[in-house]
Amino acid sequence: MTDAKSSLPILDLQRFAAGHPERAAALDELRSVARSVGFFYLEGHGIPQEQIDGVLDLSKRFFTLPEQDKLAIEMRKSPHFRGYNRAGLEYTRGTQDWREQVDFGPERERLDIRPGDAPWKRLVGPNQFPDALPELKPAILAWIEAVTRLGIRLIEVFAEALGQRADVFEPIYRDGPNQLLKIIRYPGRDKTESYQGVGAHKDGGFVTILLQDEVGGLQVDDGKGGWIDAPPKRGTFVINVGELLELASNGYLLANIHRVVTPPAGGDRRSVAFFLGANLASTIPVLDLPPELGAEVRGVTQDPLNPLFHEVGRNVLKSRLRSHPDVAAAHHADLVELLKVPVPA
Repeated sequence: MTDAKSSLPILDLQRFAAGHPERAAALDELRSVARSVGFFYLEGHGIPQEQIDGVLDLSKRFFTLPEQDKLAIEMRKSPHFRGYNRAGLEYTRGTQDWREQVDFGPERERLDIRPGDAPWKRLVGPNQFPDALPELKPAILAWIEAVTRLGIRLIEVFAEALGQRADVFEPIYRDGPNQLLKIIRYPGRDKTESYQGVGAHKDGGFVTILLQDEVGGLQVDDGKGGWIDAPPKRGTFVINVGELLELASNGYLLANIHRVVTPPAGGDRRSVAFFLGANLASTIPVLDLPPELGAEVRGVTQDPLNPLFHEVGRNVLKSRLRSHPDVAAAHHADLVELLKVPVPA
């Protein structure tokens, strides 16, 4: 059930600038929103509409490529979980998601893995880009750079809303944050086997920066047994709190549950989702909140099917192994057993 009377708030990033007359009120508003629903629209972010439109256009062009051109960069070929997935090959809580997508990350050299090294080091490596659409690579790398800058600014604002120095999280991302970008297409309902575009879940990083096209589908848990629709609003991003901020604030902030339902028959939906996390080698600290905030700490949400760790690399690896069982089986069968991560049959 969706609540037609509820909607996500809209926040303007410019109000958080030093010296802005509404800065204190903006921090109060952010703290309230991030503690209650954990989602909001962001305007005033500074990313040009031309760049936004260009990324959406390239995503559309990629998904209209012949299947063999998309499969040339199939994720199954990458031990780093980069590349293209056909619809039905990613799972949320053991159930198939019906979307096709391409995953990109920072362009880094593959690490030389030695016996005894941390398993998460296998996640570090290069992307796969399609030869059939050469302009995609520079646009994607430029987009990752732009939304990373925005994400770090948001992390600073969240820190200040929690009564901390703006740079309190810098030690756990400055040597290379974990960055994941997905360009996604949800087929219309006549092309899928269920209403589940993406099943109900939380995001694992600091923040998620979501760009939507003109078709809706995102829904946010309203905490009352229903869902809040988050339709697209041109020129804005949808921002949500990730599990790292919930961990760091000991549950003061809420990493809320959300899902995507498949679009109506005869159409499709595209989105570009960016997930900004901490360095894979880092451990998430628990912040010492001011007394007035500390008195309202409620503890981190515990899900027995999805245990959370303060070790960032362990969390990310667990998530990737579960979400992409074909890649896990092809490249990391030993880790599936080592980490006792269940994957669908």
